[in-house]
Amino acid sequence: MGEADAFERTKMRRRMCQRHRRDQPCTCAMGNLYRFVEPVVLLLLKKKGRSYGYDLSADLQEHALTDAEIERGALYRTLRRLEMNRNVKSEWETETGGPARRVYKLTSRGERHLEEWATVLEHVSKSMARFVKETRESPHRPGTGGRS
Repeated sequence: MGEADAFERTKMRRRMCQRHRRDQPCTCAMGNLYRFVEPVVLLLLKKKGRSYGYDLSADLQEHALTDAEIERGALYRTLRRLEMNRNVKSEWETETGGPARRVYKLTSRGERHLEEWATVLEHVSKSMARFVKETRESPHRPGTGGRS
């Protein structure tokens, strides 16, 4: 098996990033921040009151905390995890004329969890801003590999 075959197998296992060429696997950190779907789902449910998974997926990308594409599967895994932890509850809505749909609603525990996320993200935001500022202000010294 050649190097090209190994690359193809790797390419199939790893998602491609919009920032990189199509033939290059994503190596950037933002593509790995799928966990940040959770606070966005909590916020959307707080704003909407109740919602279907399909409706949440339509709004998710607009409110996303990363520029990575958020897959619908990640949304539904997140909703299941949030429900297991009693942050959201769901029920089947059968009274509409079409097929039954699961509707999700934020619980009071979920509202507290959203507040925890807001605190964490506020700290992360400050740390990231400091990191970006230091990176852009840091002079590069030739021949030192960036070290002082």
